[in-house]
This record gives sequence, structure tokens and C-alpha cells, in this order.
Amino acid sequence: MRKILVALVLVALVVGILVGGVFAEGKKPKIAWCPAISDPFYYMIGKGIADKCRELGLELFVAEYPKAWGPEVQVPILEAVAARGDIDVIITGPTSKDALIAPLKRIHDMGIEIITVDTYIGDGDYSKPSEYSFPLTFIGTDNFQGGVEIAHRLAEMIGKKGKVFVETTNPDVSSVVERVEGFKKGMSEYPDIEIVGVEYCLDIQEKAQQQVAAALAAHPDIVGIFGTNLYSAQGAYQAVVNAGLTGVVKIASWDATEDLIKALREGKVDLVLAQKPYEIGTLAVEAAYQYFVEGKEVPKRMVPGFFFFTRDNVDDPEAQQYIYRAD
Repeated sequence: MRKILVALVLVALVVGILVGGVFAEGKKPKIAWCPAISDPFYYMIGKGIADKCRELGLELFVAEYPKAWGPEVQVPILEAVAARGDIDVIITGPTSKDALIAPLKRIHDMGIEIITVDTYIGDGDYSKPSEYSFPLTFIGTDNFQGGVEIAHRLAEMIGKKGKVFVETTNPDVSSVVERVEGFKKGMSEYPDIEIVGVEYCLDIQEKAQQQVAAALAAHPDIVGIFGTNLYSAQGAYQAVVNAGLTGVVKIASWDATEDLIKALREGKVDLVLAQKPYEIGTLAVEAAYQYFVEGKEVPKRMVPGFFFFTRDNVDDPEAQQYIYRAD
């Protein structure tokens, strides 16, 4: 009888360890935040992560904020964090939907859970078996729908006719790829609007400015520009300002940084889509807590909403919470 009881206890222990992952229910994980780049959006995600870790009593390690975007910068940081040996889950934004699959899989095989935020690997569908379905969850904006809505709003601004241009960042980053595709889909509903070009600045504002200046020279009748992130939009509006076309060329931008909100107030930008990075950060930590501590199943995808700033609402008290503030 004693042997049977011992065996049952051992089985119960094993089952307890397996519920909710490799950790027994109740063990608090150590979280590592590995941002993709040093910019206001990722700082806001980091703030959400830090605040939620503090609230839940979780230990947090914050890796360096890279000065440049790309796998060649990000992967060594991720590998160094994994090599510490004390991390249970890494929260990160993959800088390439393809190139980050193998490095993140190696880290996952070390027993470290992966949560992707803002950007994803593969096609982002972690619910189906695949080489990239190992992350615990993806948490980020519906970039495609955001692109569609920006297209509709920009179309209204330009009278539903004319030439428009897209300044974006990287061709292999999931978030901006979806923004561009959504924008194209939205604009396809307006037969009198033509997208005359899409350029990639690789997150270099000066390059974006040069590319938009070249587009304006090649197509002097451009009436609208979509900048898919901070660097794209800032380069775009600076090129428009330099060309003396402020107000003539309407600019729709993505990410409510303090700089872009200031540009909106000054009339250099006409529309700003604000994501909810702080919420993305808090949701990531909550997912880790639910998985490790509560032993709960975590949704494979979580999608916070977004908010549009215009000059009509930019100073509304309820809108201020959506500005990406450095403090």
C-alpha cells in the first residue's frame, strides 16, 4: 500500500509540473524584456511591462535598447540574455518575421518561453502547428485594419482623388508589411486614387526624407503620403516642409510620439494613428503570469485597439493617454 501511495504522489507531482508549462503552478517566472529598438513606442511597451511586473511581484531583467533595427543587432542580445541561465520568459518584438524564427526556436528549446509583441514570426498564427508556432502568444495591433482605416481617412482628406505615396521601413517586418497591405486594400476602393510608389527607409529618418523628396520631384502632383512609422513619417513631413508643400500634401502617420503630435499641432502632419504600447506591455506580463503562476491557457493572439489623432481632438483630455510619453 505504501508503494502505491508513493507512486501516486510522484505521478501527481509530475502532472503538477506539466500543467501550464514546464513550471509547477504557483512559481513566479523571471521575465526578460528585449526591445527591438530604442524608440518611444518600445519605451512605452517597456513601461507597461515594468509596471505590471511591479504590481504582480515578478522579477524583471531589461536588455539594452538597440540603436538600430535588424536581426544582426537583435539576435546577439537575445542569445546573451538566454545564456544568463536565470530567465524563464523573454518578451520581444522580432525584427524579421523570417530571420528570427531559428534564433528564437533555439532559445525556446533551452526551456525559455517566448512572447512576441508588436511584431511576430512567420505569419503570426501560432495556433496551428508550424515551425514558428512555439511562442506562447503574440500581442499587437491589427496593423492591416489600421492601414485600411488610414487609407479611408486619407482618401477623405484629398477628396477621394489624386496620387499618393507610401514611405515605410522594412520589407520583412510583419507589422509594417500589414500596414502597407491594409493601406493598399483601403485605397483600392477609390478608383480615382493612384499609389505611385512604396519606398523603404530601413528606419533611417534621413533616408525617408530623401526618398519622399525624390518622389515629390518625380510626381509633383502627389497629394497624400502615408508614413508607416515614426521614422518614415518624420522623414516624410520634413521633405514636404522643405518643398514648401505643407498643407498641400496631406500626411497620415503611424505612432503617437510626442514629436508627431507636435507636428500635428503645427499642421505638418494631418493624421496620427496611436497604438496602445503600454497596454501591449501589461498584457504580455499578464500572459506570462497566467501561464506560469495560474497554470492557465493563454490566447495565442491578443489585439489591443488603436486611436486616431486629428487637429480637432489632439488637445482633448481623454486623448492624452494615447500619446507615447518618455516620462
